[in-house]
Amino acid sequence: MAKPLDNRFFRDLVASLRNGVMAITRDGSAAVVNDEAYRILGIAPSPDHAGGHFAEILRDHPDLIRLFAGAFDAGHLPNRAELRLEPSGRVIGYTLSLVRDDRGRVHGAALIFADLTLLEQAEERDRLRDRLAALGEMAAMIAHEVKNPLAGIEVMAGLLRRQITDRPEAHAMLGDIINEAKMANAIVLEVLEFVRPLRLEVDRTSIARVVDDAILLAERKVERRATALDVTLPADLPAIDGDRHQLVQVVTNLLLNALEALGDRGTIRVRADVHDVDDGGLPRSVALVVADDGPGIPAEIRDRIFNPFFTTKPKGSGLGLAIVRKIVDAHAGRIEVASAPGHGTTFTVTLPVGAPGHAGL
Repeated sequence: MAKPLDNRFFRDLVASLRNGVMAITRDGSAAVVNDEAYRILGIAPSPDHAGGHFAEILRDHPDLIRLFAGAFDAGHLPNRAELRLEPSGRVIGYTLSLVRDDRGRVHGAALIFADLTLLEQAEERDRLRDRLAALGEMAAMIAHEVKNPLAGIEVMAGLLRRQITDRPEAHAMLGDIINEAKMANAIVLEVLEFVRPLRLEVDRTSIARVVDDAILLAERKVERRATALDVTLPADLPAIDGDRHQLVQVVTNLLLNALEALGDRGTIRVRADVHDVDDGGLPRSVALVVADDGPGIPAEIRDRIFNPFFTTKPKGSGLGLAIVRKIVDAHAGRIEVASAPGHGTTFTVTLPVGAPGHAGL
């Protein structure tokens, strides 16, 4: 006769699962919380959690509290559902089940879930690729139809301005026309750059050199003046497989955003760190942080800042951060933003040390 398995085997089984598991008893006491659940939820393990009330353990996750609170009264429990956790932004796929004894009596509930964040990001990249394909066709048509008239306006205004040097007011107005035509042409070119397929020229790339080049380029475009710049990069930071030119553009755009947000005051901090395997599942990677202590991003627009053509600036195409995200995605990395009004903004770009997973968008 086979020897029955003891409780330790089942505890080890739950602890070894690659999914998060949290189970509670009928009175709301936590019976099981495995390590993967702690990791996904961003909760520090504590001996006090054993037998503690689930609402206290999940105090930073009100959506999960509501799930457990209604588990024993719901007529139908969610199966293979998805939920975005706040404030981390992680996406989980989960199943909520009742725990019954051998007589069918309910004496607990169990939540089994997995981190779908990387899958969600991959699906978003696919959706973005589809949108860019349609946008590329439209942009090519716009470039053909708009660029030639803009060039004609600029040339004719320039000729006319040279002929009326004795009329200062008209001379100045024609100068404004030329400048506006140049600005419109620059926007058309930026749109074309955004929708054009990105082909990476991958080589061993020093993040420190990328940052140095980006600082020089950003300071040529926006005068730093009294804004402090604090750069701290480890001496042993590994080189990555990436396109240096494209990565310089990423860091330059982030620095320009920070400079414009600070408005000639405050501090921009640039940091980097290495992760052997980070909590998002990327292999050995470098996390580059660009942070400022400016006014921050309002919560209601934070999810839209990477959308093409979205901008809060009076002038601009709204493509800067969209291009940043496109380049980071092409390097099989990810970009995250943390911000609160009055407490600054932090962008974190995480790039794998190895070669990018795909050639571009």
